Amino acid sequence: MGVSELSRETDDCELGSDFSHFVQIGIIGGSGLDDPDILEGRTEKHVDTPFGKPSDVLILGKIKNVECVLLARHGRQHTIMPSNVNYRANIWALKDEGCTHLLVTTACGSLREEIQPGHIVLVDQFIDRTTKRIQTFYDGSPTSPPGVCHIPMAVPFCSRTRQVLLEVARDLEVKCHPQGTMVSIEGPRFSSRAESLMLRQWGADVINMTTVPEVVLANEAGLCYASIAMATDYDCWKEHEEAVCVDNVLKTMKENASKASSILLSAIPLISMMDWSGIIDCKRSTAQASIMLPKQ
Repeated sequence: MGVSELSRETDDCELGSDFSHFVQIGIIGGSGLDDPDILEGRTEKHVDTPFGKPSDVLILGKIKNVECVLLARHGRQHTIMPSNVNYRANIWALKDEGCTHLLVTTACGSLREEIQPGHIVLVDQFIDRTTKRIQTFYDGSPTSPPGVCHIPMAVPFCSRTRQVLLEVARDLEVKCHPQGTMVSIEGPRFSSRAESLMLRQWGADVINMTTVPEVVLANEAGLCYASIAMATDYDCWKEHEEAVCVDNVLKTMKENASKASSILLSAIPLISMMDWSGIIDCKRSTAQASIMLPKQ
């Protein structure tokens, strides 16, 4: 099936009839997957937000003439641990820069035999096991927008964007699983074996430390969010398999990071040529309708 035959599943949002929305792609690069060389004509932009500074500078550039903004989730020197990433500042900065889509990369552990190290998973659901993170822009602080936001999370990831990524991965002959449930843990430690086995019983397919609250905030911001998750290991549930460790994770990422880059380089021009007006309008109106304003 080609991209022109994409699934009509669009998160309950209808496609538009015009190209009234300018498409700009935000890219959040995870551990080992934040190479700025994928952008042409790069410039750096230092920004601030009502929630503080993002993880690093925004790197502005183009991929095949499509405007893109790259941000290293953990900082370019990988100095920010998962719990300390300023997720709100990151999403706010990319939204404020004009991004309509967020394509993010993340390393993850596999909780399924069939998801082998080096495989890509286009996650469509998540389970939250974090404990320390603010998951909303609307927290009642002096710098937050007014009200309380009860954002729907039945379909956290943009189905149409995921479908484009899937078709591109198939065309590139990258081993890609079209769906999967990501469980996000607090970190920075890895799981105990008991936890890993429990999460498998819960139905999780892959495990990382950063999907939550990033995906939640992207929905509050009305953005089309999709994640390219690269399995680097089998966590620690698998008998007769070496438990996850930093050395093996880095080795697998180094060997396979080009897969995520290739998908981005091919998918972004396709996304830019498609009509997203109805979907963007729907996501923004859903986000706006989710806010309960204070009584006057």
